[in-house]
Amino acid sequence: MKTGFELRKTSEKGEGIFATKSFKVGDKVMVGIIKEVLNGNHSHASQIAENKHVFHGGLISRVNHSCDPNCGIRVNETGAHDFVARKDISVNEEITFDYAMRNYSIDYFPKKCMCGSRRCRGRITGWKDLPDEKKKEYKGFVAPYLLELDAKHSCGKV
Repeated sequence: MKTGFELRKTSEKGEGIFATKSFKVGDKVMVGIIKEVLNGNHSHASQIAENKHVFHGGLISRVNHSCDPNCGIRVNETGAHDFVARKDISVNEEITFDYAMRNYSIDYFPKKCMCGSRRCRGRITGWKDLPDEKKKEYKGFVAPYLLELDAKHSCGKV
């Protein structure tokens, strides 16, 4: 079966996932499968509920962060994260997503982001630390529990 992506070495980030076919906005790029439920958060964990983290199987855990990603998250029927193109993706383009699209808070990465995007925020943050305009930009491409957590944590704030 032809998947449309493969793992390759990169000079800047070690490894990354690259498109072997083109994808249009809205295309499902990668299908998420939960491999293991974890007891807590981890640098390669995906948050799937307020206090639930998992490892995804396959190459999803190898997709690099970008502050201006070409993919977003859609939760599938198993609770895993599918990656969906939020921009057109060309053959040989690196497939990326913003780690804030799946995790409410992030504490596991270096202080300085290395995504190389012209729109780089300077560091990898979780959803709770994204500016409101970035959250609006990602509408429809983030895990829904992040919106629920925003609503829960903003109650009582003025």
